[in-house]
Amino acid sequence: MKPSTTDTQVAPVLRSAPEGRLTILPLASSRAIGEKVNDYLVEWRTDRVVRGAVPNNNGYARTDYIIDTNVPRFGSGEAKGVIAHTVRGDDIYIMVDVMNYSLTYNLNQYVNVASPDDHYADLKRIIAAIGNRGRRVNVIMPYLYEGRQQLSDGHDSLDCAQMLQELERLGVNTLVTFDAHEPRVENAIPMAGFQNIRPTYQFIKSILREYPDLQVDADHLMSISPDEGGMNRAVYLANVLGVDMGMFYDRLDYSVKDDNGRHPLVSVEFLGSKVAGKDCIIIDDLISSGDKIVSTSRRLKAMGAKRIIVCATFGIFTNGWEQMDKAYEEGLIDRLFTTNLIYQPEELLAKPYYTSVDMSKFIALIIDTLNHDSAISHLLNPVDRIHAVVEKHRRGETI
Repeated sequence: MKPSTTDTQVAPVLRSAPEGRLTILPLASSRAIGEKVNDYLVEWRTDRVVRGAVPNNNGYARTDYIIDTNVPRFGSGEAKGVIAHTVRGDDIYIMVDVMNYSLTYNLNQYVNVASPDDHYADLKRIIAAIGNRGRRVNVIMPYLYEGRQQLSDGHDSLDCAQMLQELERLGVNTLVTFDAHEPRVENAIPMAGFQNIRPTYQFIKSILREYPDLQVDADHLMSISPDEGGMNRAVYLANVLGVDMGMFYDRLDYSVKDDNGRHPLVSVEFLGSKVAGKDCIIIDDLISSGDKIVSTSRRLKAMGAKRIIVCATFGIFTNGWEQMDKAYEEGLIDRLFTTNLIYQPEELLAKPYYTSVDMSKFIALIIDTLNHDSAISHLLNPVDRIHAVVEKHRRGETI
């Protein structure tokens, strides 16, 4: 299906051809979303050339901006990065999903599932294959590799910071990521480009489309953070929607650690206004096991919450979906929204309570704008677009 440009989020008005010819290198882990991004760019740029808004210089309007990549392996598991043809002088955007566990490779007589480490190694191989021939090398890594290991608690490695510095040394100009678990990790590369983007607008638009009867005001809706670490997300959502927010926080016993190196939980407290009778949007960066989301939903229901809508940028579901299925059957959650920024199995997409939030158009906007050397501040701060779509919803118009 061809992408539509009738949305309120449209391609930026760009009138001059960029210096670097655009090239997209979606690794195997990001091929599906990479093709969607390519479709938007083809449509937008063809339209600009047809209208005479931008000259068709240096292959500006093409039928395909993707150049194929491959990472063939020996039976020992060793590999190399291969690019189908030259990218000399191009403005290159490499797309990688380090959380894609659907890919496998042979290791001696065994079949290995590609891990985040494997995907990161493949990214470096493709950067090495480019060498110094590209005008700029940019990386779009929606889930920040090792993003949850950003702080040292004693003698721990700082893997995320090390990764960022390594990419900088390899010549990466800009790294684009989404909803980094700890965005301050960008301090590891103060002189390089680091764009951390939250999909708040896309979540709100999807929720309003799914719930045309949702009343967006402080008397009927709340923004909820399941823990203190995600409070900024809930505060931002509450502020732009003009509703109250609430937060659960854990009281821990810091005098001891369990076998997993964690401090045992003493109690869970809630900070916020009255929940009873209100719809609640739980917002977080990721769902891993699902324990935190289910326990938060259960507490909100006990406090009298009406409908519970869960939004998480990344749905990892390391323990499968049985717990979420049960929570839905028990009425603890009404709807679950996660993005297609990482791999989504067909089993998840078929869930009756699940909505996938498509981010391909937004990634295309980012690539298009950066390739033109234009500012992306309007993309990083979507307050005006959020207000516009909420007003449209209040007028009863279809989102």
